Amino acid sequence: MSAVRFLHNDWIFTQLGGGQGTRCGEWLPVNGFPTTVHVELLKLKRIPDPFLGMNEWEVQWIGESDWIFKNNFIVTNTELAARHVDLVLEGLDTYATVTLNGREILSAENQFVIYRVSVKQDLQPGPNELVITFTSAFKKGRQLEKEHGKFHLWNGDSSRLHVRKAQYNYGWDWGPVLMTVGPWKPIFLHTHDLRIADVDIRCRVSEALDVNITVDLALCEGSPGSASVLLRDPRGKVIRYRDALPVEIGRASTNFHLSSGEAELWYPVHYGKQPLYAVEVAVKDAVGLILDGRPMDRRCEKVAFRRARVLEEPLIDQPGKTFLFEINNIRIFCAGSNWIPADSFLTLLSPQKYRSWLQLVVDGNQNMVRIWGGGIYEADIFYDICDVLVWQDFMFGCGQYPAYDSFLKLVEVEAEQSVKRLRYHPSVVILAGNNEDYQLAESLNLVEFPARQIYESMLPSIVGEFCDIHYHRGSPYSAPGVPTTDPTLGDLHQWNVWHGSQQPWQNWHILSGRFISEFGMQGYPNVRTVDHWLDGRADERFPQSRLNNQHNKAAGFERRLELYLVENFRHAFDMDSYVYYTQIMQAEALATAYRFWRRNWCGKGREYTAGALVWQMNDCWPTTSWAIVDYFLRPKPAYFAIARELAPFTVGVTRKEKKTFTDELSASSFIIETILEVWGTNSTLVEKKARLEISFFDLDCGWSDKTSMDVVLTPNSSIELFSDRLLGQPTRTKLSEIPRTIIVSARLLDEAGIVLGRLSNWPEPYKFIHFPSVKDLGLSITTEHDGESVELAAQMPVKGIVLDVEGDDIKWSDQAIDLFPGDPQIVKAVGLRGREVKVRFLGDGLS
Repeated sequence: MSAVRFLHNDWIFTQLGGGQGTRCGEWLPVNGFPTTVHVELLKLKRIPDPFLGMNEWEVQWIGESDWIFKNNFIVTNTELAARHVDLVLEGLDTYATVTLNGREILSAENQFVIYRVSVKQDLQPGPNELVITFTSAFKKGRQLEKEHGKFHLWNGDSSRLHVRKAQYNYGWDWGPVLMTVGPWKPIFLHTHDLRIADVDIRCRVSEALDVNITVDLALCEGSPGSASVLLRDPRGKVIRYRDALPVEIGRASTNFHLSSGEAELWYPVHYGKQPLYAVEVAVKDAVGLILDGRPMDRRCEKVAFRRARVLEEPLIDQPGKTFLFEINNIRIFCAGSNWIPADSFLTLLSPQKYRSWLQLVVDGNQNMVRIWGGGIYEADIFYDICDVLVWQDFMFGCGQYPAYDSFLKLVEVEAEQSVKRLRYHPSVVILAGNNEDYQLAESLNLVEFPARQIYESMLPSIVGEFCDIHYHRGSPYSAPGVPTTDPTLGDLHQWNVWHGSQQPWQNWHILSGRFISEFGMQGYPNVRTVDHWLDGRADERFPQSRLNNQHNKAAGFERRLELYLVENFRHAFDMDSYVYYTQIMQAEALATAYRFWRRNWCGKGREYTAGALVWQMNDCWPTTSWAIVDYFLRPKPAYFAIARELAPFTVGVTRKEKKTFTDELSASSFIIETILEVWGTNSTLVEKKARLEISFFDLDCGWSDKTSMDVVLTPNSSIELFSDRLLGQPTRTKLSEIPRTIIVSARLLDEAGIVLGRLSNWPEPYKFIHFPSVKDLGLSITTEHDGESVELAAQMPVKGIVLDVEGDDIKWSDQAIDLFPGDPQIVKAVGLRGREVKVRFLGDGLS
């Protein structure tokens, strides 16, 4: 018999010795459990909101203080009659001493580890007292640093490298310094006579797509007995069953086989369904069943069947190798985002909030998220509901981590537990050893560094023993002995836009790699989010204010934002305009990257770029960052621009200037031609017949023209569709001859005339364009009969439309919209409720 009882009620807490949080001896009630100190003090109004104004710096004492959490609970004689009683603490943040009825039962040192302690001998019938004393992780880290040495890092305090705690708590270039502390995951009593300690289920799918399932179980002790294992299909029907399996020395094993066509395979969203099977294991002791007829213990694990491979193969006509993901024999261009913890206070993340975040991922046409190595191994709910592919880092980020014995022991337990927890989730297709640790070593000219032992020995050994998931030494990582910046191997963090050489975003096509696992551009969040952190301070409502500076943690962000703004736009500095222009800049930069890199997915053997994951999907607090959706789940315009580039069918357009010298001895005798290139992409697995329509409009004189042709979009690849001189653009012979402002609109239409994909291409930089007066645009915004959608139309091209309303925000289906004459667009506006729609666009005269 096995039973679980959560200890989530009647907790109290205090600051050890008293201080700013509580008086000495004052105990405060815990409002919700699990929890952390900041959350409780905020609910009790003992601290200001750290997300507002400069308040982050008003609460630093919390992370440098010691705290006690106490719980009194009743234990019954029935519970004590069990052969075993365990106290399970699923997560303690971070250094904690646990006592039960006055006796120390545990010393915890790792936020990422589950602790199970046998406590039957320490319990008594009736009242029992559980006390958890948390010591400052920050101060403990400083002590460890003194003992073991100071190591190099990017972001945060260097002492973090010695502490197995979420590293972003120490502050990052997008997040605050908020050193959380407390029992952040559930705590429960587990009574049992016989416990299943581990169930290792391996579902191996062959190239022929038949499935072999092996189930290995281990009991917590070497007792003899028997086990049953059954497999249920996604509708709950039992399709395979084994009974009376002998359990010898606490272990048993069995296997099942499903033929090709019999097994329902799991695919990432946009490629198929996500059916889940259930494996149920039950064990009996040597005597058989206990009195009420139930087994001694049972486990049920959800599993799925998919053949997941990372392919690193030679390319047909470029150096290096592919780095691509194949699911069930389908090669997939992985387009998605990087995921950081969605809150500085993790206990505030409800299942519904996780669902809302992941729904945004799916609605944005993404098929992969990368869980970044400076946060946490995510909550079970994240993986349970995640229908896109998951790139999972181990929790090492931007540092030269140590490798002394006590640290390695912590990492070993953490890694084994994490792999065992994640291995059943079909979405997890790669485990990477760290984030940017090899890159940091290269910046220091280090070939040998202590943590290589972790990334090249310990972690691959643990991964290989406990699961079948592909292991990658780090991100980025190319190959042994090859710089992480090599674009022809492995994955690449492409930060030469924004960081590094700060190249124009128009150069993404020459900044490609085999798999771009990080790239980004900053943009302000929704102005409502800005006003939230300003907290009513109208005198601080300008871009260069102290409070706005406080809510952008990126070093040198002012120079970088202005570099890209001034290179591309004529912009203003009032708050609303600055928000708008940075958002359009971010949208343009990121959409351009996806457009160029998706062009590089050219079919089997020519997968020159096999994936792109934007930095970053989300924020952990209200801030200006690289996120495409802000802390309050408000998508930025970039989110929609990316979603359009990741649609099943897209059209891409670029223009290039070709300069030809007519006299090889002369620098002044030349001609300049503008070449227009158009390509299409198709992520489906069947070819698509379409009509390519290319329209031209001279913004200065109103001239227009159009051409069209039938095309076929090849399955699961890009294809070049058109290349010729730009219609309407004269050949130039002098640099003083200003090119005409020719706007190009390309659309793909199916046989019924439905738009499959559209794109407007404007001459860049936009700052050189003389936009027409607003009254000449013929721009109309008409609310549809349903009251929750609007039609946008114009008589001249309009660039960068962002819609808004006064008051509460609404849910838009699109933003950062380009309009072209004769091509009206419908935008859903859930929550419009009859309000007038406001609009911003380039050249709107409002800045």
